[in-house]
Amino acid sequence: MKTNIGLNDEARLEVGQMLNLLLADESVLYATTRDYHWNVTGPEFRSLHLEFETQYELLAEMIDDVAERARSIGVGARGNWADLGKSARCSADPGIDLSGDHMLSELLALHEELIVQLRSDSDACIERYGDAGTADFLTGLMEKHEKTAWMLRSQLETEEEEASET
Repeated sequence: MKTNIGLNDEARLEVGQMLNLLLADESVLYATTRDYHWNVTGPEFRSLHLEFETQYELLAEMIDDVAERARSIGVGARGNWADLGKSARCSADPGIDLSGDHMLSELLALHEELIVQLRSDSDACIERYGDAGTADFLTGLMEKHEKTAWMLRSQLETEEEEASET
């Protein structure tokens, strides 16, 4: 059945492509966070293990929301791990043998990359495609990533301060 939501087919396909790229990036962030959850060691083990679990659970919800948004505008959602990995615009170091600080830094960088991309995509949805719904959706995701980035940044700043005091 044809999708009739006030967006022409070209706009829907372009926004759908944007959402599928986002789905790939969010999936890489999810997999990286899960990897770090499994592989964190050291004196911060318990707190980082729990923090990473909280983060990947939130990311799982966000991924589902992105896929559902793509479907709601009449475009399929790529869910194959191989396709997602090939399409992703971001990557991170594997978790085995990384320090907790390195893991936090990698996750912060991934969240900040997504924030920049989401800001750009949200603007494009309004200016190029006339899709206020997806722009609003992307802005909401951006705000969630901003909050997580702030928390990661604060964790790193606290650890830097403690290291400089010794």
